Amino acid sequence: MIQLDNVSLTLQDRPVLRDISLTLSERRIAIIGANGSGKSSLARLFNGLVLPTEGRVRVDGWDTAADGRKVRRAVGFVFQNPDNQIVMPTVAEDLAFGLKPLRLDADEQARRIDGALARYGLESHRDHPAYLLSGGQKQLLALAGVLVMDPAWIVLDEPTTLLDLRNVRAVLDAIAALDQRVVLVTHALEHIRDFDRVIVLDEGRVLADDTPGPAIARYLAALA
Repeated sequence: MIQLDNVSLTLQDRPVLRDISLTLSERRIAIIGANGSGKSSLARLFNGLVLPTEGRVRVDGWDTAADGRKVRRAVGFVFQNPDNQIVMPTVAEDLAFGLKPLRLDADEQARRIDGALARYGLESHRDHPAYLLSGGQKQLLALAGVLVMDPAWIVLDEPTTLLDLRNVRAVLDAIAALDQRVVLVTHALEHIRDFDRVIVLDEGRVLADDTPGPAIARYLAALA
């Protein structure tokens, strides 16, 4: 469970989020809103990439400010641009790098890497330079790099924005197949109509928090 208690966030002297209280436990949750509404900042609070200026964020009882390492193991984060999180020269090396903090034995590390490569069709790219992958393959590698850590939650910040239609479908299929709870930040309303819950942000505040139909309708009405 992810809990936000009276959370506000100020960045560079600018209020970004204001007095947000949420309890998240559903399997598929989307966050939508206009550019600048605070969507990405809210998502970054969930695993401690950003800490609240006021209030508390807790994941399964762990405070993001005091228990950052435990929170980051519980909540994986996939960025919009996979180049921001792929850091090693080859595909397998990048997956292995993410596993270092877990201090796994060699057999368990190999098992996780092999499983991630197989799951996302990257077996033949094991020793391939990561920077030469297609955009869709990079995003799948970024997702695999989070998945090998075995988090309970995966937060994805607009993961399909830079992709063509074919790769959008591949990434959406990968998200749909995840066993973990998912929080998806997106502008693509057609991708979230079967989600359990949709949170709409407007100027740093929660405008709506409902099932997809009513929440999306409230968002579209606010844009009119």
